[in-house]
Amino acid sequence: MNASFATLIGALDLAQRLRDADWVVIDCRFDLANPDFGYQAWRRSHIPGAFFLDLDTDLSGFRSGTNGRHPLPDPAQLAARLGECGIDNHSQVVAYDDTGGMFAARLWWLMRWLGHHRVAVLDGGLQAWCRAGQALDAETPEPIQRSYTFSLQPGRVDADYVAAHLGGTDMLLLDARSPDRFRGENEMLDPVGGHIPGAINRFFRDNLVTDGCFKQASVLREEFGALLAARNPHQVVHQCGSGVTACHNLLAMEAAGFHGSRLYAGSWSEWCADPSRPVASGPA
Repeated sequence: MNASFATLIGALDLAQRLRDADWVVIDCRFDLANPDFGYQAWRRSHIPGAFFLDLDTDLSGFRSGTNGRHPLPDPAQLAARLGECGIDNHSQVVAYDDTGGMFAARLWWLMRWLGHHRVAVLDGGLQAWCRAGQALDAETPEPIQRSYTFSLQPGRVDADYVAAHLGGTDMLLLDARSPDRFRGENEMLDPVGGHIPGAINRFFRDNLVTDGCFKQASVLREEFGALLAARNPHQVVHQCGSGVTACHNLLAMEAAGFHGSRLYAGSWSEWCADPSRPVASGPA
């Protein structure tokens, strides 16, 4: 079996293995303001052989109005969709987007939730691929139907867990949204502004350098280490607006060597849908 990548992979490493039979590339491009953008962009050009998975229809489940904007998909349906992309339990999967891993990290986390660890995000995304002089094409890859068997892992918590641990010392809640949204300002996506009481803001874009690649692992370790302040990584619960960019912080922590933090998938959009839940505003 080829070398396994479990967090990030560089463009040249991917290029060397792009045609390997057990490697599958997934295009995760998306635009919250234009949900059809990703699919149309993939149709125009993509990394050769890449399949497309959509955040709304493939990487999210049924929205009830109270379970957040991007609730987790049904595991069996997701596993079937992965199989349609030629992914089985031995595949090395590489996810990419054009927004610094903002959406690719969601697939990375979902596959780990299903019990799959040979999955990585292309560091720097499509821009890094192009900067490395690698080709794109517009050909639709031939689907190779494979069977994927999932085994759910304990990597998530729900709203009841968060509520039960508010104010306690055994949970560190990291909010990946921009600082203004965390403070309750300029909220354009959810009907209520603010944050979950006790949360600390770690904007997911702070994981990146100017070219859209992740910071060095040593830098991420120093930065997240300061936030943890000697806490165990298992005490960290990640959230954001809808459980997408929170995965970026979780990926950054794993890349830095802090293993075992968890995701509150419903995040702020689920939390604020229940008016009985407490809301904070302003800085942490």
